[in-house]
Amino acid sequence: MRHDHLLSAGQLTREDIEAVLDRAAELDADPDAAAGRYDDTLLALCFFEPSTRTKMSFDTAMKRLGGDTVDMGTVESSSVKKGESLADTVRVIEGYADGIVLRHPSEGAAKLASQFVDVPVVNAGDGAGQHPSQTLLDLYTMRERAGLDDLTVGIMGDLKYGRTVHSLASALTEFDARMHFVSPESLRLPRSVQFDLHDAGARLREHTDLDEVLPELDVLYVTRIQRERFPDENEYQKVAGQYRIDAETLEAARDDLTVMHPLPRVDEIAPDVDDSEYAAYFAQAHNGVPVRMALLDGLLAGDGAADDPVATDGGGR
Repeated sequence: MRHDHLLSAGQLTREDIEAVLDRAAELDADPDAAAGRYDDTLLALCFFEPSTRTKMSFDTAMKRLGGDTVDMGTVESSSVKKGESLADTVRVIEGYADGIVLRHPSEGAAKLASQFVDVPVVNAGDGAGQHPSQTLLDLYTMRERAGLDDLTVGIMGDLKYGRTVHSLASALTEFDARMHFVSPESLRLPRSVQFDLHDAGARLREHTDLDEVLPELDVLYVTRIQRERFPDENEYQKVAGQYRIDAETLEAARDDLTVMHPLPRVDEIAPDVDDSEYAAYFAQAHNGVPVRMALLDGLLAGDGAADDPVATDGGGR
């Protein structure tokens, strides 16, 4: 398989995912394994929304591969503030860099951008749409802690606006996984996402109460309520703080439960879970570096990367 861009988790087969995760494991064990491979490579970081983990881990990943990054900066300090279109922005940036990592508030923005450039585009989050590189590090964490087959996964929180949820659920259809979705009625998984999951043969159930399913779970993936996505602040206030887990909640869980969270968290996981055997979310964030190293190693490798899990047709320049 060869890809020009990584825009959604739906692009990735099980074979693709396992190849990226295997490469990430190699790089995790020996971060210098690919050092110097990309000495003349620049990666553009174009974040139209705030980011800590995704932006910094892509920056770190590129530099550990021997390359460097160029940062567009904030929207307020860029020509976007003057009304420049996304198409024009990425066309200009293509002249400066060998790949683009794009986060944008509009769903479909990464796909649009990919139509105007010949360098690889990685979708680092497009509104309530997709976040495929997050999914790869989520799967890497799950594989380390619980494996990826015969797995029962609970996904709790904002399922309507949570792009990490949409990507992860899509990718889990490539494995032997049972999915339980826990949310308020108003934040249920969108019908379009449900349709795609059913079409892919997913086994899923919906719940409004975590207690119904917690004892069955191998993995509990918690997400925050996406306040910035709500069109009405009053609607956000109705659901804020409804779904929260703490040490007492987890007394009903299996001893080997893995609790994950894409971060940042607000109040949905209490600090008393942090030092428990359940907590995997800080390790999950750490895993962003080796996984994104593996991803970039494939995308930027160019024409000589036929055996890489994800590779460009055109390659870096």
